[in-house]
Amino acid sequence: MQLREVRPSDLDAFFAHQQEPEANLMAAYQARNPADRAVFDHHWNSILNDPNILVRTIEHEGDVVGSILVFDGEKPEINFWTSTKYWGKGLTTSAVDAFLAEYTKRPLTAHVVQDNLGSIKVLERRGFKTVGTEQIFSNARAEVVTENIMQLD
Repeated sequence: MQLREVRPSDLDAFFAHQQEPEANLMAAYQARNPADRAVFDHHWNSILNDPNILVRTIEHEGDVVGSILVFDGEKPEINFWTSTKYWGKGLTTSAVDAFLAEYTKRPLTAHVVQDNLGSIKVLERRGFKTVGTEQIFSNARAEVVTENIMQLD
């Protein structure tokens, strides 16, 4: 596994990952129309051109596995997305470890839906603690869900 700068060609894989129903349910995130490539491209153009966002591609054996980023604002927040094809292989864990070694500003927060046990486990093993909860509307689930607000000091 390696983290690297995002290449324009990575966006095709990121878009395909966004179409995975199981990943959307676990993240509880989904664009209103996840198949709209123009909206996706606009969103990623904003991410890649925002000086307050550090983003990396997660790559394994030449394949784009996912992405990891931090919104470096007043309360920096980490987010990651891994294709379901690579779940359970330790790649997300390795990516988070590598990213936390690169991005050292603390405290660092994460928002994770309470039933996304895989992501919660990855973060807890890295020292994140649940410091609160928040209810949000999930487009992917078409319902209100509870997120753990996790923090690494």
